[in-house]
Amino acid sequence: MPPDPFTGLTEFLAVADARSFTAAAASLGVTPTAVSQTIRALEKRLGVPLFVRTTRRVALTEAGAALFHRIRPAAADIADAFDMLGGFRDRPLGHLRLTVPRMAVPLIVTPLLPRFRQAYPDISVEISVDDATIDITERGFDAGIRIGEAIEKDMIAMRLTSDITWTVVGSPDYFARHGRPATPEDLTHHQAIRYRYPTSGAVYRWEFERDGRDFAVDPPGGLIVNDFLLLLELAEDGLGLVYLPDISVAKAVASGQLERVLEAFLPTTPGLFAYFPARSQTQPKLRAFLDMASTLLRPKG
Repeated sequence: MPPDPFTGLTEFLAVADARSFTAAAASLGVTPTAVSQTIRALEKRLGVPLFVRTTRRVALTEAGAALFHRIRPAAADIADAFDMLGGFRDRPLGHLRLTVPRMAVPLIVTPLLPRFRQAYPDISVEISVDDATIDITERGFDAGIRIGEAIEKDMIAMRLTSDITWTVVGSPDYFARHGRPATPEDLTHHQAIRYRYPTSGAVYRWEFERDGRDFAVDPPGGLIVNDFLLLLELAEDGLGLVYLPDISVAKAVASGQLERVLEAFLPTTPGLFAYFPARSQTQPKLRAFLDMASTLLRPKG
């Protein structure tokens, strides 16, 4: 293996600045002998003398002066770079990359992001909206947001919302034309708008509970999409029934655009969580985001 080209440069710069082996050794916390030996090894490796030593002073040779003037600016840049890294440790700054499902945009991203940017202008934020399962480490994300049951076990997770109760909803116009299902089995006589997983390509089966037993129904329907917000919009347009988290349909239900059915049969699952690798939790930029999310969203349950 070739020698490290940087070996001895710290000592060289210290002696060149101080014009003294003794003073250089004191600044570096080593002995003058150690500094002298390192400089001799550097001169031998380079094949030229760098210093002229007398009993009264130390001076740079022509070669030493040329080397000093070339590497001193670079050394200053390197020192500045290390000082900058200290800023990453001590205060939130940098580029924060997050992957979020579309349903989290109005629930978490929209209310949180303006305040976060105002509080931390030194942190640039990149949001990738994607309902697919993402390997955040492989894709270079600092953190992700997903429903709790979809998060890998080796990740650290922080709750952002309450538990989710799943809902079947339709528009008043749809119910006026087709009636309301009284049991999950009645869905076979209705039009459903179905959801296809972006990663696996499977069509989601609607899950229900009855007398402590879980079961699933595959309702018929002529529309399949892979976007939660599009499900909501199509349901509001009266094109069919959809199966969505309660937090996604709350506003539409409150405004009367959508109505719930089959509430007695619908399960509850973990809500939305932020998740990230254990080593990432010490990053000030991520810690700042998580702390603000915890303060502003204040999940219940």
